[in-house]
Amino acid sequence: MESLLSTLRTRECIHDISNEESLDERLESGSLTFYCGFDPTGPSLHVGSMLPLLLMRRLQRAGHTPVALVGSATGMIGDPSGKSEERNLLDQETIEKNVKGIAAQIDLFLKSEGNNAYKLVRNDTWLSSIGFIDFLRDVGKHFSVNSMMAKDSVKSRLENREQGISFTEFSYMLLQAYDFYWLNQNMNCELQVGGSDQWGNITAGLELIRRKANDESAKAYGLTFPLLTTSGGGKFGKTEKGAVWLDPEKTSPYEFYQFWYNTPDADIGRYLKLFGDFESAEIDELLAVTESAPEKRAAQSALATQLCELVHGTDGIKKAAAASSVLFGGSLENIDSETLLGVFKDVPSKTISKSDFEQSNAILDILVVVGAAQSKSAARRLVEGGGIYVNNERVSDSTSVVDADTFIDGSVLLLRSGKKKYYLLQLQ
Repeated sequence: MESLLSTLRTRECIHDISNEESLDERLESGSLTFYCGFDPTGPSLHVGSMLPLLLMRRLQRAGHTPVALVGSATGMIGDPSGKSEERNLLDQETIEKNVKGIAAQIDLFLKSEGNNAYKLVRNDTWLSSIGFIDFLRDVGKHFSVNSMMAKDSVKSRLENREQGISFTEFSYMLLQAYDFYWLNQNMNCELQVGGSDQWGNITAGLELIRRKANDESAKAYGLTFPLLTTSGGGKFGKTEKGAVWLDPEKTSPYEFYQFWYNTPDADIGRYLKLFGDFESAEIDELLAVTESAPEKRAAQSALATQLCELVHGTDGIKKAAAASSVLFGGSLENIDSETLLGVFKDVPSKTISKSDFEQSNAILDILVVVGAAQSKSAARRLVEGGGIYVNNERVSDSTSVVDADTFIDGSVLLLRSGKKKYYLLQLQ
């Protein structure tokens, strides 16, 4: 039977690993405790954060115990890894708000009950009580400045002479190393996982654990996953509209679903392995369908459905599916105004007062108002030609009027001319 590490390699989940043979044996010999850190730089995680969460989920399912560390202390400093400039320092109130939002999202991925239930910890628990002199004596003495400057996370910033790196961010490596040491000593945490840009910080933690124990064979391991880019070289999780968030208030379930549904064919095989909960045979089958009938987007649809349901639940996937069907002429029966505005936020939109609508609610007038026709005569030809739809229902009578109760939630009306020209009318 394939070992857990071998499975993770097959799924392309591993970039760096320390003492692989020993870790492989340890993972197969019984449950271990491992951790991954999350910086509370915002109130929501984004799709890039799903990779560590899903890796933690796989390890937990294999019987290991996850610790999710939220950097309530280090978040006030900022990790220089992968950053070209210094972060703005966050105040305590902002940190608390962000921690609360992130904690709720972590809970979606990891089970909180049972023998290996995950634990959520904050590093201000131990970092806030340690004195500066004590820290320099007990932690700083174990690291040479030369070795710290050689780490990629620091080296790249030092080479940028215009920006450089502050002592505040330079110290981040020591703080994260101490996090690993503290968790190792107090929660028997043996493994840290993180993105490949964290390798320098992770190995610093391994060094501290071994030097404090004065034992090079001390049980501690590091594992990183690859930082993703798209096949086109773009940053994963970024769209023209910005980052794709897990918070439905920042990225709607429909937009979340569409992000995965629009995955290019060149990327979908890798994403199915990394993000999907599919067996190898299922992945092969989905990719075969995608290759033979790319227009069906079978692989993309399966992944989008699975991840949208994980993050947004059954109601979220229903909303996303209903919203997607609207684009193909589906019913608006289960669509609310917020979802409709999200789906069609880039189409021409016109807002009018209720009184103006009541004075002129004829379909021909409305078509002119939203810009679907230049004149009433042009609007009449469109209606009589069978090319006009109100809320995806065809309108064939050019003398018809639109009732106020036709508006979704009493505020939004969707009009379509032909197959693809959409317009919105909003009541103010």
